Parts: sequence; structure tokens; C-alpha cells
Amino acid sequence: MSTETTAQKSVQETVQEKYGAAARQVSQTSSSACCNPAFTCCDPITGNLYNETEKGALPAKAVQASLGCGNPTALIELKPGETVLDLGSGGGIDVLLSAKRVGPSGKAYGLDMTDDMLALARENQRQAGVENVEFLKGEIENIPLPEASVDVVISNCVINLSADKDRVLREAFRVLKPGGRFAVSDVVARGEVPDAVRQSMMLWVGCIAGALEENEYTAKLAKAGFTAISVEPTRIYSIEDARRFLEDAGVDVDAIAPQAEGKLMSAFIRATKPARSCCGPACCSN
Repeated sequence: MSTETTAQKSVQETVQEKYGAAARQVSQTSSSACCNPAFTCCDPITGNLYNETEKGALPAKAVQASLGCGNPTALIELKPGETVLDLGSGGGIDVLLSAKRVGPSGKAYGLDMTDDMLALARENQRQAGVENVEFLKGEIENIPLPEASVDVVISNCVINLSADKDRVLREAFRVLKPGGRFAVSDVVARGEVPDAVRQSMMLWVGCIAGALEENEYTAKLAKAGFTAISVEPTRIYSIEDARRFLEDAGVDVDAIAPQAEGKLMSAFIRATKPARSCCGPACCSN
């Protein structure tokens, strides 16, 4: 096994362990997953992302298990009858919200690799009484859906956790229909972040190192075939946001502040899979 493959497997196992622990805690208690000592990347990143109307329409444990950095369903127009895929769906909050927006004639898929999260999501679906939802087990690097099968791909602070982001983006492009939309919330770096600072900040933001630099993210999307790419900051993290988490980890916060301030953010990333060109009643074959 190559060094790169070993590293990717290590990242995947770390993510599974952490998110599985969060799912088990939410399932077994009435407290928030952010009480889990395995997580140091909760509030304020994961707080105040959903309004009271959205939260009130969902099972409490779907809200408690939300460990994202944004609310992708609020920032993308979903139309009745569309098919939506959520990469790394966790407890299912974004899948359930999407299912309500696309209506009975549409469908929302949730993809997750963690058995505990899938069990929690399916129970949340049952409690919510939402039928146009299907939760799939799999990796976001290998989406178990056919080519050109979904209208919209969403994700909430998950792509930054993958060790092979190029493959994730290629897979998202593959499963989108021509003209389909990519609309994800993610953690993004703005400008160069020194490795030591990145590792310290990532104890808080995203739990493990992995956020792409903004221009690198857009370049990877373009390489995958996407067009109309945009990155919209939704929250720029300050050192004061992270101070408690970093100090608990033994990091000298004041020492890294000048190099880290304003360099990491939650962002909404949009892109489009080009529509097939057509030349009359039937599309050209060449």
C-alpha cells in the first residue's frame, strides 16, 4: 500500500471514529454532540446555522447531530421534483430539509460511511415521517449512484475532511445531470497559512487538517469540469472564536494570532455542471 493510500485511510478512519462517537452520544443521550470530548470543533462554527422554523420541523436529535459549518439548503434554490444528494449526511438534517423543499415528487439522498450516523439518520427520518429520502452507505470518493442521476449536490463541512478532494469533486461532477448544481458549505483557507498554524487551528476548525486554500478549491472544481464557480464567505473565524478550544489543547494562542487571524472561514461554494449543447430537435451526436 502506498504512503498516500495509507494516509488517506488514516484520515478516513479518524473521521469515522469521531463522527461515530458523536452519533452514539446523540443517540444515547439528550445532550448535544458538542459535549463529546472527541470534538473540539463545535460552537461557534456549528452554532446558529438553522432558524427556529427549520429546527422546529425536525426531530431534536437531527439538530443535535448537526456538525456542519453552514446551512447549504438555505443558500441554494431547490425546486419541486428535483433530486438532491448530500455528501456526508451525518444525522440527516440537510437531507430532511431538502426533502421537504423538493416535495413528494422529488427525492433526497444522504450518503455517509459511518454506520452509527446512518442509524441515527434513519431514525430521524422515521420520526420526521419523511418518505422521499434514502440514506446510502458509502464514501464520498466513491458515490454509489449512477452517472447523471441528481440535480443538486450539497454538503456541509465534509469535503474538507477528505484526503482525496479531487476524486470527491470528480464524483460529484459524474453524478450530476447536465446543468446540475454543486452547492456546498465548507471550511476554506484564505491566503497562505503556515503549516504549524494550520495544524493548531485545525484542532478547532474541521477537527483535522484539510481545508483547501480558496484559489486551490476553485482550481480543483474547474479541473473536475465545473463552471460558474464562486466562493462566498459566510463566516471568517477569528482567534477569539477559537481561543478556548486552542488553549484547552495547549496551544499558545497569542503566538499564532498574527499569522492566523482571518485566514480560515466557512464558505458557500457554488458551481455548475455544463449543460449539453444542442442543435435542433435532437442533440448533436458529435
